[in-house]
Amino acid sequence: MSDIYVARTNQKLAFARLHLDALMQAQGSSGWSKHALIESYHESILFHLKGAFHAFVREVGEHYRLACERIDDIAGLQAQLELTGQESPELNELEQLLGLEGSWVQKLQHAYAACWSASDSKVAAPAASQSLSEIHVVQINPDHSEDDGLLHEYQQWFAELRALVDRLRSAMQEW
Repeated sequence: MSDIYVARTNQKLAFARLHLDALMQAQGSSGWSKHALIESYHESILFHLKGAFHAFVREVGEHYRLACERIDDIAGLQAQLELTGQESPELNELEQLLGLEGSWVQKLQHAYAACWSASDSKVAAPAASQSLSEIHVVQINPDHSEDDGLLHEYQQWFAELRALVDRLRSAMQEW
């Protein structure tokens, strides 16, 4: 076993930690690009947290010597375990966490998916006082009033994911 997904999980967690630190610095900044930095760190943190979760699911598969390239999510892990006739307490915990309404994993998944959503609705015609060449940008958090709350939530998700990984790794080593 190569432990490539152990390294990948650790790498994605480290990247998330770096971006959380950078987000805290950006929130304290007074530069002209402050809000752009904050928004970019929001998305990059979600990307790395989601990547760490995905890598950890494959790490569990790697532990059970499964075909990890066929594991893209919990359902893929379950399918591979069923093919080999194995059971996994780690899978059971991950499924419970994903099935728990309002869990941090569900919130993380929804926030990550929101990064990819876009609207194809037609933009209203410009008012007479606006130029036709104006670029109209729609911001999700335009006044940045939720920035501190988002930082706290991301830090909490990071801590929860780190604890989950540590706990399940410890349990996998006992076998």
